[in-house]
Amino acid sequence: MNMAEPDLFVPMPSQPLRGELRIDVPMARHVSWRAGGIADRAYVPADLADLAAFLRSRPAGEPLLVVGLGSNLLVRDGGFRGTVVLLHGVLSAVELLPPAAGEPVPTRVRFQAGVACPKVARFAALHGLEGAEFLAGIPGTMGGALAMNAGCYGSQTWDRVLQATLVTRDGRLVDRLPEAFDLGYRHVALGPHACKGAVPPVLGEDEWFVAATLGLQAGDGERSRARIKEFLSRRIATQPLQQPNAGSVFRNPPGDHAARLIESCGLKGFAVGGAEVSERHANFIVNRGGATASDIETLVDSVKESVRLRTGVELVPEVRIVGEA
Repeated sequence: MNMAEPDLFVPMPSQPLRGELRIDVPMARHVSWRAGGIADRAYVPADLADLAAFLRSRPAGEPLLVVGLGSNLLVRDGGFRGTVVLLHGVLSAVELLPPAAGEPVPTRVRFQAGVACPKVARFAALHGLEGAEFLAGIPGTMGGALAMNAGCYGSQTWDRVLQATLVTRDGRLVDRLPEAFDLGYRHVALGPHACKGAVPPVLGEDEWFVAATLGLQAGDGERSRARIKEFLSRRIATQPLQQPNAGSVFRNPPGDHAARLIESCGLKGFAVGGAEVSERHANFIVNRGGATASDIETLVDSVKESVRLRTGVELVPEVRIVGEA
């Protein structure tokens, strides 16, 4: 492992790149669990054009990991042997598009992938649009919400998406309609018809979301703001927001809730090292202080196995775990 000073800023070796390249970056600073190893490199692009140029500059086959708020991500203690691209606070534009033909008022919101989900919810409400309120309950960026079809309170991100823009590993921007994707509960992949006559690109390896357009309904902004306030109050009342966590750890199985199954197995408060199943919400694992990535991953595996043995249900993790053990 390169033992240079963590998060050291290094000038880019050539133009026209305008972003910042950092070496030996502690990923605990960039994931919401506040745990994890060191990435060999991290790049903070100046903007979308710079991101495309950076991707074109990378060697073929180099491992790349795109991160927003890191709210559903764990990097193992051995670190990530590749380059992490940090988008939060960079691709942060959100705008109201002009009305489409025949529409009396604008109903489409265009955003970039680094925008926090709650910001999009508030922006829509400010402009009298309804249908995006649920995004206030998602503690990540819109890029992550697109990549995993994030949702809560009965709605999912792709219920509202009209078009998505992706950047390829060779720096091209590609617009795709929802029909190009295989979409499901906490699942998004490119379908076989995304590229005619070729193997579909792999999201997260060959293409990454950089922007999208939502279609919403003209409505009552005050009513939307009231719903957002209600959703946020519900989060505060039911989730361990005072402790580092990654949101829901497991998908809800069909017809049931992961939290109910975990609690039924008596696992609330069960801990491995500094990682603990939350006493407030059983589908949350919190860093109660000093947790390593290994503590968290071991606890995830232990909960999954306990629920399988006691209930017969195989829980599927929502969180992404990457890197070297």
